[in-house]
Amino acid sequence: MASKKRGEAQLQAVINNQSLWDEMLLNKGLTVIDVYQAWCGPCKAMQTLFRKLKNELNEDEILHFAVAEADSVVTLQSFRDKCEPVFLFSLNGKIISKVKGANAPLVNDRVIQLINEEKKIEAGEMVRPQYHEIMFADSDTEDAEEGQGENPEEQYNIVIIKPDAVFSGKAQEIIEQKITKAGFVIEAEDKRRLTEENVRDFYSQMADQPDFEDFVSFMTTGISYILVISQGNQQQAPFEEHESEPETQSEEPSEDHPEVEDEGTSAEMKKKQDSLEEYLERQHVSQFCDVEDDSINVSKFVDIFFPEFKKMKSMKLEKILALIRPDLFKENKKDVLEIIEKEGFKILMQRQIVLSGEEAQTLCKEYANEDFFETLIKNMTSGPSLALVLLGDNGLKHWKDLLGPKSVEEARRHDPESLCAQFAKESLPINQLYGSDSLEAAKKDIQHFFPPQSTLALVKPHVSNENKDDILKIIKEAGFEVTHMKEILLTQELADCVYMNIKTKDFYKNVLEMLFEGPSMIMALTKWNAVAEWRRLMGPTDPEEARLLSPDSIRARFGKSILHNAVHGASNAFAAEETITKLFGKLKPEN
Repeated sequence: MASKKRGEAQLQAVINNQSLWDEMLLNKGLTVIDVYQAWCGPCKAMQTLFRKLKNELNEDEILHFAVAEADSVVTLQSFRDKCEPVFLFSLNGKIISKVKGANAPLVNDRVIQLINEEKKIEAGEMVRPQYHEIMFADSDTEDAEEGQGENPEEQYNIVIIKPDAVFSGKAQEIIEQKITKAGFVIEAEDKRRLTEENVRDFYSQMADQPDFEDFVSFMTTGISYILVISQGNQQQAPFEEHESEPETQSEEPSEDHPEVEDEGTSAEMKKKQDSLEEYLERQHVSQFCDVEDDSINVSKFVDIFFPEFKKMKSMKLEKILALIRPDLFKENKKDVLEIIEKEGFKILMQRQIVLSGEEAQTLCKEYANEDFFETLIKNMTSGPSLALVLLGDNGLKHWKDLLGPKSVEEARRHDPESLCAQFAKESLPINQLYGSDSLEAAKKDIQHFFPPQSTLALVKPHVSNENKDDILKIIKEAGFEVTHMKEILLTQELADCVYMNIKTKDFYKNVLEMLFEGPSMIMALTKWNAVAEWRRLMGPTDPEEARLLSPDSIRARFGKSILHNAVHGASNAFAAEETITKLFGKLKPEN
């Protein structure tokens, strides 16, 4: 094992060469390493904390402390010539975190968290989180280690917008008017009811507060928004949330540099100096949402709430429009769709459409000067084409590569494996498949062929919280965007708006009794053909009939009777728009 200083035999191992460093990495559990320079020595101010942790946790087998001289350890060369203390956290031989500055509260919390996790893992109560290892730069330049070896999750925050903000409709304002407008980027989002375990885990630092049980109950009785947020494309170095400020630094403006609220110190400039949490506090919305910015916790909660996030971030997912022209659609539709799925594309939407002359001319404008243009337009309008929205990794280039040359003659000569060559038809000298030329063009094409529509969805009071979450999952998997959502106890006025088509019927009083049993979850759902798609997803009104005719529908799975059939939806686009406006206000055009 590494040697020890006389006065610190029970506390910190001394690492002053590469061999001792490598030996230290064999430690079981957590090792907290104070990286120091030979000319200034270890950080004595933190030793009291380390002794306290050692005594209170009493975990000699899985908790270790060390001091490492950067000048003598090759691995630590990027920390040389720095006067600021740095503390590294080695977990079973992997450096998973770094704290800059003598930030005792942060180091204390991190040690306690990691040791508690190790004990739970050892007891089989949890699975070991997949932490990313920090890699150190080889450069000796002043800022060599900055931004090169950090845990990738340190650039993200996890934000939970609480149920009361969702209930009051304030969540959308926080997201659109506060977070995204300020330049922060929402990398992932979900709307869900947190489980008791989620709340206790995320808010573990509050567990000893007297009203914590009431808080857990509050957080699990409604829908929350969970967001993964990055700093976005801001012209600044990433905010170092773990970097301690010098104690002597004043927070008050000096006489030489007074604080001036003008263009030079705009809110935007202030935001760029803040963490997300500080920014939300200045915007007076922090009481509605909570921010987690600790890199280890962010990594853990990203895995819990967004298990596919890391995989998706490693991909360059792009949406494109593809179109199968009439002759190919009629003869080889199945073959083409099999190739598309085999190539890793996900078909988000598809529809048959008979193109108008104007639409055909727009799609084929590049051939306007060709002799076959008139024949092409006639062919394109002769029968149904199949329009597809495809999602794939580097989708635009991948689809173009699959299509191959636009000319059949060129494709047969230079790229016989391309779709153009494989599915050539005598009716046309060009590719039987179309793809957007750019992402911008794809966006316009998708908007044209799949114009978004919104519909109203209501989950009735008798549905359990667990089943509400299941229904929400089904909605998302069906490709709907949950544009707005809240849980409310409907008044008769709002119920009349939701059920405008039947409010004069004799049985309507029974509907009202059902609605007044408890809060309903109401949503504005957006996708192409949303009204019809939602009605299809709901299934027949009678759950018994639904179980026979549409066993995978929501009413078949969660309905009990015609009255208690789990969900309701708008009957047409006009009713949907009118009801959504009444309940949520006017939807923005981009939604």
